[in-house]
Amino acid sequence: MTRVSPAIPTASMADIAFLLICFFLVSTTMNQDQGLSLHLPAIGDAMEVQRRNICNVWISRDDRVAIFEPPDQLTPLPFQALRGEIRSRLEANPNLIVSVKTERGATYRTFVDVLDELKLAGATRISIANPEE
Repeated sequence: MTRVSPAIPTASMADIAFLLICFFLVSTTMNQDQGLSLHLPAIGDAMEVQRRNICNVWISRDDRVAIFEPPDQLTPLPFQALRGEIRSRLEANPNLIVSVKTERGATYRTFVDVLDELKLAGATRISIANPEE
């Protein structure tokens, strides 16, 4: 009696591996977050906000940060002090809305850094105003 040794046929192994690679390449998605994650409110009627509930943060074209104080006064502020200033204003007025306004020519990086600082300070009501001409 002759014994046949068991063997696994490997002739089509390369074809199967190639088909599996093609399947995973086609069916796999790579999620990449791009842009800012902002939740915009629904379109509705404009609301009147009291002036004392608004804090205007100004970014100049040379990326300097200032706080706009009525009546028409810009108070320059070092970027490192922005978080503490906004936090103290939020503690004094929990209804505070922070409005960010930029001049044309301000870098996107500074704008994003200012938004990050506002969020780290605890600001949840942030308004983005149209850039200055």
